[in-house]
Amino acid sequence: MKFTDGFIEVDGCRTHLRRGGSGQPLLYLHGASGAPAIMPFMEQLAARFDVLVPEHPGYGLSDEPEWLENIHDAAYFYLDFLKRLNLQKAVLVGSSMGGWMALEMAVRDTSRIKSLVLVGPAGISAPGVQPADIFLMPPEEVIRSLFDDPRLAEQRLAEPATPESLDIALKNRHTTARLAWEPRLHDPFLPKWLHRIDVPVKIIWGAEDRILPVAFTKEFSRLMPKAEIHIIAGCGHLPQLEKPDAFCEIVCR
Repeated sequence: MKFTDGFIEVDGCRTHLRRGGSGQPLLYLHGASGAPAIMPFMEQLAARFDVLVPEHPGYGLSDEPEWLENIHDAAYFYLDFLKRLNLQKAVLVGSSMGGWMALEMAVRDTSRIKSLVLVGPAGISAPGVQPADIFLMPPEEVIRSLFDDPRLAEQRLAEPATPESLDIALKNRHTTARLAWEPRLHDPFLPKWLHRIDVPVKIIWGAEDRILPVAFTKEFSRLMPKAEIHIIAGCGHLPQLEKPDAFCEIVCR
């Protein structure tokens, strides 16, 4: 499935956007490592949906706007993004930090959102559950912690680094720190507003997630009792990459 590759300006931010497929809109919000390429799961979803894959403000080839100070700014940006493109009844798929952004969007306004699919989402804390401190881990250790299958991590590490890719990785880490450094990877005010989400929610988690442990699902179940929980065995923090068929089957149900 061929994706277009271009830019769109929203809120004064020149935003890198890839788009492919047709049908109901599906907005994919990437995690802290960005969205450097179109992946097989995106192509799979594009067989059924109009898939939009933007790079967040401050990530990848998108601008670093002065107004981007916290995760709430990202949420308001994407609500404006939906309006700018006149997307209606969108399936909002967010991975890790992207899942956190999706939650922050949905507690504010679901008028253009049909459903949420949250993939190992950040955004909340949970009693007795400790996320990995991605800011203190060496980059190679972060990559190895993303996957249950070590071969996938080694493939990722074997990809040749270019000056451009190193610059983007540094840019992504800087923006992630701006949005999620303190408190680490969560918004202490988010849980009390999760009851405002009035669209269907699916939460997908890798059983062997070493970045955000699967035990977070217990707290999400408490806070969002109507949410569907799907735990994928033999899978780390990125089910969409490690188990794309199982992931897409859940999204498309």
